[in-house]
Amino acid sequence: MTTTTPTEGTLDVPGAVLHYQVRGTGPTLLISQSGEGDADRSTDLVARLTDSYRVITYDRRGLSRSRLDAPERGATLVEHADDVQRLLAALTDAPALMLGCSMGAVIGLHVAVRHPGLIRTLVAHEPVAPRLLPDEERTRHEQELTALQELYRQEGLSVALPEIARTLGIDPTGADAEPGLTPQPMNALRVANFDHFIRHDFTAIVHDTLDPAALAHTGTRIVPAVGRTTPRTVFDRRCAASLAELVGEEPAEFPGGHNGNTSHPEAYATRLRQVLAETC
Repeated sequence: MTTTTPTEGTLDVPGAVLHYQVRGTGPTLLISQSGEGDADRSTDLVARLTDSYRVITYDRRGLSRSRLDAPERGATLVEHADDVQRLLAALTDAPALMLGCSMGAVIGLHVAVRHPGLIRTLVAHEPVAPRLLPDEERTRHEQELTALQELYRQEGLSVALPEIARTLGIDPTGADAEPGLTPQPMNALRVANFDHFIRHDFTAIVHDTLDPAALAHTGTRIVPAVGRTTPRTVFDRRCAASLAELVGEEPAEFPGGHNGNTSHPEAYATRLRQVLAETC
């Protein structure tokens, strides 16, 4: 494992200022984190990649150090994808690699469609993208996300978070994890990030405009990824399976579950290297 001090910076984008971090040397690899995750959420994974990759992480607009011109307003997934385009345009001249986890995977799919040639390979780990599913199933899960959002508004994070975990097939106990990891605390910053994620990004997911048919013709190699312990019946795993059919790629199995990138950083980094090596 290589520990490096990040180079930090900010980037002005329409309606926001993004905070980003860069570590390591090698081909550029952007990690777009899931849920409330900011640039620091995947620190354990990043530390195991910087000997081979120049890794970029960032605070999605609305989270942590990324500032919004209008904090009460959310963002669409198209806006999140355009943020990635501007970030990569500012930091590299060559097509990049990308790992997108959960919502980050949906952002990556939009980047592939909207900005051809920007991403060479996208590893899309269990995208929360109802539009990938058949209509009836899509509607059911959109309603499920809206109900979780309302539960949060009425009952707060302590009640809503276990239900969100259940929906995504996440073990809330964290028992399935590599030894020696220090859990990131549920501090005031993470609570605020969860608030923004549930209030605004759930809405972006429900009102997504992704065109699934366009994913087969992007020029980006899209690798659907699934967690080894994620139940096959849950929403996000079903989305990954549908994506695999669309792009004609077998799903790549990764250690852990929906959050395997944080619970199994050592094994996850090894598997990610294998997948990326197929196109590097």
